[in-house]
Amino acid sequence: MLRYLSKTVSKTVSKEEETQNRILKAAEKLFAKRGYGGTTTRDLAQAAGVAEGTLFRHFENKKAILIEVATRGWMEILTDLLTELSEMGSYKAVAQVMRKRMLSLNANTDMLRVCFMEAQFHPELRDRIQADVIDKMTDVTEAFFQTAMDRGEYRKMNPRVVARIFLGMFTVSGFSQSTMADEANSPSDMKEMAETLADIFLNGVLSEQA
Repeated sequence: MLRYLSKTVSKTVSKEEETQNRILKAAEKLFAKRGYGGTTTRDLAQAAGVAEGTLFRHFENKKAILIEVATRGWMEILTDLLTELSEMGSYKAVAQVMRKRMLSLNANTDMLRVCFMEAQFHPELRDRIQADVIDKMTDVTEAFFQTAMDRGEYRKMNPRVVARIFLGMFTVSGFSQSTMADEANSPSDMKEMAETLADIFLNGVLSEQA
């Protein structure tokens, strides 16, 4: 009997998570295409294939769906960044981190578009992203650069400022490449962009003569 109940609860939780994920995926696409204000809860329910009332069993309101769409996507990016920084073979190997991050941003175009479009209109979304994602990403990256400076790999600078510049370079470039380019970027295009960014980050843009 207990095993039966356990299996039943497990299936119920799994089904609930599946429904929630479907709602979030539908919301991400609709918010990116129509904007938060141009998307109704009826639109969301129809796109997710659920009853409108089901939305409110999973989320308090439409704003809660917006915030979850943004923070969940960014948390996945943060987790991947942590892994890649910890596995870097050399402090000079930032090109591979940038390339992987930019490819990840390319795969998260809808989520990024939602963040960039809606954060300016929804302070709670902006505050949540700042507290849950940007501050944590900066802390992790700052510690990485501080270690590199302590070991003499990088010259001494304010590691937090360096971290912000590093994160800003691949975030803005990755976003602009994936959302503003006239044509879809091939892996070789993204690789070239990442390597150029890494070269500029490590060596600057001035020639030796300058």
